[in-house]
Amino acid sequence: MTRPVPKRFPRVPAERRFWAFVIDFVLTWLVSSFVGNWFFQGLVFLVLWGVNRVVVVDRNEGQSLGSWCMDIKVLDLQYRKVPDIFMLAKREGVLGGLALLAMAGFNVFFLNPFSTLLLVSPVIIDCGIAYADDDWNQTFHDRLVGTVKIQTQRGISLDIQVRRLLDEVRYRMRR
Repeated sequence: MTRPVPKRFPRVPAERRFWAFVIDFVLTWLVSSFVGNWFFQGLVFLVLWGVNRVVVVDRNEGQSLGSWCMDIKVLDLQYRKVPDIFMLAKREGVLGGLALLAMAGFNVFFLNPFSTLLLVSPVIIDCGIAYADDDWNQTFHDRLVGTVKIQTQRGISLDIQVRRLLDEVRYRMRR
C-alpha cells in the first residue's frame, strides 16, 4: 500500500486516546466480568469488544463509545473516510487481542501483580509507537491496516467537562 502525501489532521492528544481506550476497555470488561468461567469471559469480552469497536464504529461515523466521549474519530488514511467493516475488524482484532491479554492480567492482579505488568505491556508498546510518529500519530495496529485517529467536533468532550466541573468545585471550596 502506498502511503498518501501527508495531510495535517487535527492531532489527538495522547491522554484523550488513552481515556477513550480506557472507557471502551472498562465497559467491556465490566460486562464480561459477570460471566463466571474465564474462557467464556474472554469470549464474551472479544464479542463485546468487536461490537463496540467494529459495529458501533461502522454505524456511528467512525466513533466507538469511548471515542465519542473524547471527540475522536478513526479514518482510513488512503481514502480519507471511515474504514469499511473488514478494515475495522482487522484493526480491532489486533487491539482486541491485546486488550484481552490486559484483561487477563488485571483479573490475576491480586494473585500475582508481576504477571499483570507482563500482560499489559503489549498494549503499552502498541500505543507507545504513536509517540514516535510525528506525522500520523499512528499506533502499531493503525499502521498495520492504514488507519489514523483524528480529533473531531462530534462528541461530548468528557475530559473538558470534567475539568470544568473540577475547576468549579475548587473555586467553590476556596470561597
